[in-house]
Amino acid sequence: MFTGIDEVDWASMQHAYGSAEDVPGILRALASPCPQERETALDGMYGAVHHQGDVYDSTLACIPFLFALVTHAELPDRCGIVELLVSIGGGDADGFDPDEDDISFDAGEEDRAHDNYAMARTAIRAGAAVFVELVADRDPEVRRAVPRALVQFLDEPARVLGLLRQRLDDEREGGVRLALAEGLGLFARLHTESAGPAVDCLTALSAAPNDPGLRLAALGQLAGCAPDRLPADLVPTVVALLRARSQRPRVPAEPERPDTDTLISHLRRLRPADEEGAQLLRTLHSALDARTTDRIALLKGQLTSADPADRCNAVWMSAGLFREWRADYGEPVALIGEQLASDEARLRDAAVSVLESLFTLAVPAADRLATLVEAAPESWGCGTTTLGRPLKALARSGDPRAVPALAQVLAQPVIPNDIGYTIEYLGPAAEQLAPLLRERLGDVPLDSPETYNRAAPLLSALGRLRYGAAVPEVLRLLHGMPRELRFRDSLVEALARTLGTFATDAREAIPALRELLDGERAVAAATALWSVTGDVEAVLSPLLRELTAEEAGHPRMAAEALGRLGPLAAPALPELRRLAESAEVWERTAAACALWDIDGDPEPVLPALRSAWLQNAYTRGTIAACLRRMGTAAAPAHDLVHAELAAPRRHRARRSGGYGSHDILEDERLLHTCRAAEDAT
Repeated sequence: MFTGIDEVDWASMQHAYGSAEDVPGILRALASPCPQERETALDGMYGAVHHQGDVYDSTLACIPFLFALVTHAELPDRCGIVELLVSIGGGDADGFDPDEDDISFDAGEEDRAHDNYAMARTAIRAGAAVFVELVADRDPEVRRAVPRALVQFLDEPARVLGLLRQRLDDEREGGVRLALAEGLGLFARLHTESAGPAVDCLTALSAAPNDPGLRLAALGQLAGCAPDRLPADLVPTVVALLRARSQRPRVPAEPERPDTDTLISHLRRLRPADEEGAQLLRTLHSALDARTTDRIALLKGQLTSADPADRCNAVWMSAGLFREWRADYGEPVALIGEQLASDEARLRDAAVSVLESLFTLAVPAADRLATLVEAAPESWGCGTTTLGRPLKALARSGDPRAVPALAQVLAQPVIPNDIGYTIEYLGPAAEQLAPLLRERLGDVPLDSPETYNRAAPLLSALGRLRYGAAVPEVLRLLHGMPRELRFRDSLVEALARTLGTFATDAREAIPALRELLDGERAVAAATALWSVTGDVEAVLSPLLRELTAEEAGHPRMAAEALGRLGPLAAPALPELRRLAESAEVWERTAAACALWDIDGDPEPVLPALRSAWLQNAYTRGTIAACLRRMGTAAAPAHDLVHAELAAPRRHRARRSGGYGSHDILEDERLLHTCRAAEDAT
């Protein structure tokens, strides 16, 4: 297996953490008789040699030895090595492109990295005959991993199709048959010119008397490669198949694995109870994509299943739908709320996790959340550094029933660091919490490494509530924290911003704010001072300085602050007009908005806003708010607003599948602002 491994100059090669001298040891451990050592070695391959999908020179050097390992029939866990080879050779064959996907390289290494990807794919194609030998391997886990490898790397389409169809005739293991159906779907997507026989085979597999799981797999693949071959009654058919599948004895998707201190083991523990069912539904949901009506109906069918595993899978499937597409989700959200009454902890936890990300969209589940919060005070997060998730979800929905529990949490000596940020979503209902927030801010130590983490959320909540009675506690921090404090500058900015929200109630802070006008946080200080005093002469000079400074300035923040001054900031107009043509999209956006607020001339504003809107979707909330302020003057840009309101996809949905915790909230806010901009005409 390892002939020639010691002749390779591993010391001259690299992986994610430096020298590849340790790679021979990792490779040899893949053949260890000890299951824990094998899993640790596989984790090492993904963690260093193929870190986050990257391909290094050491990764290329491993390929011959990985092929040698998978050909040894007596070696356990070869399925993981087959999957590793597939990942090295290109990962997801559907649309993988290292030029387009989210792969980050240092500028000087980009060409080399892309060359490595190409060489890896070539090397695995050259060895793809090994996968033919493994199609009928005695290990069902290997047979399950092989179809994707075969389709992706064997450059003989007719032979590949023949092997898949023959194996379907011979195979009796259910999990392998599902993998073969997935292989046929991948074949049809990669070889569209010869996809007909594969589609015909999938159509046959999707019909009775085949096993419900296999039929679901085939329907999922048809949805991705031949949607015209799907049954007209797709959703009722799928729901019926789910019901039938859940009534059958469930066989573990894979044999027991060792519990190791590795990422692989950690991810395995996070898998759903019915991972096979989750994969079947994930494939179908992904293929249905923008067909939200069908997907919502499918979720409703899943969420009313008698099988908790089916319902749990549905909850997790809903998260991707809610994050990416706009629709009326009242019914599925209410059904997710019903899962909070389940005796299954895994199901309750899944429901809470999804509801926590929905903010006001979680309102249909608020009654169930309130019941859960009231019944389980131990889940509130008293005395911990993180707020309990059911309570956080209820508060984020804006429900005032969260207030009594939050008050009890705030009364503890140790409070969750995130409680201040959560309280913000309660609006006026949170006003009764302001004295407690003030008291907790007074308890924040002045010189702890955690001072910023503890103070910033409290300041944010007090600022949102405009609770000017907290000025003494704010000034205590501002005057008392040492200069070497961790995140001191960020805390100064948060303190100044909070004082600004108190407006004239913060007159006691005027001297302190004036002192900050010459420092790193001059913009925040000037903005606050303007809110407190309305003294344009005091703030205009530092804002102009920050707007025009070439290196150490903060032009975007200064532009935003100048816009708040309105016509009194007219001396900044020449520089703002220049900044409105900046190549940096956020500077251009801030300058254009400020130009309108100061001068009221739409001519230089609208082109800058249009270009920014189209360049970076994250600017749209800011731009829509400006268009709303512009009223009828924004009419030439209303095509952007109309298109946004008509778009089915959320503006922050990302092709790579990543998402932010506030993406749904920000999209709902954008839609609200766009409607207001329409009404302002």
